Amino acid sequence: MFFRVSLLFLACCVAACTTIAPPPPSPAPPPEQPTFTQTGAASWYGRGHQGHVTANGEPFDRNKLTAAHRTLPLNTVVRVTNLETHKTVKIKINDRGPFTGRRIIDLSERAARELGIVEDGVAQVKLEVFESDQPGADQAAGVPTS
Repeated sequence: MFFRVSLLFLACCVAACTTIAPPPPSPAPPPEQPTFTQTGAASWYGRGHQGHVTANGEPFDRNKLTAAHRTLPLNTVVRVTNLETHKTVKIKINDRGPFTGRRIIDLSERAARELGIVEDGVAQVKLEVFESDQPGADQAAGVPTS
């Protein structure tokens, strides 16, 4: 009887000390891929256009993070990266252009300043459009907004 109780006690102790390993963590989702990418020259426009009506109907404000692009839908949010400095800024397409040279985008003065291209006037940039940056992306994904 003592032997059975001791054996039972020992079995309980071993069972209590045994831990069950948690399941391995789920792999991280792959990073979001851009839906649009373009590389080329960027220029900027500012004071001379202040207050002029842009293609989407709002007045141009050189102090906002906006830009002109020939083909991207108006109000698209674009990540613009200066390929020399690797500085990135998110801007909204609110106008059409540029219509000179081989430039792919005309930035507002503020966007150009944040990218560090005001003094040079032109820089090589990469444009990227991500679905998660677009207006209403939170609602489309079912994420409540406040």
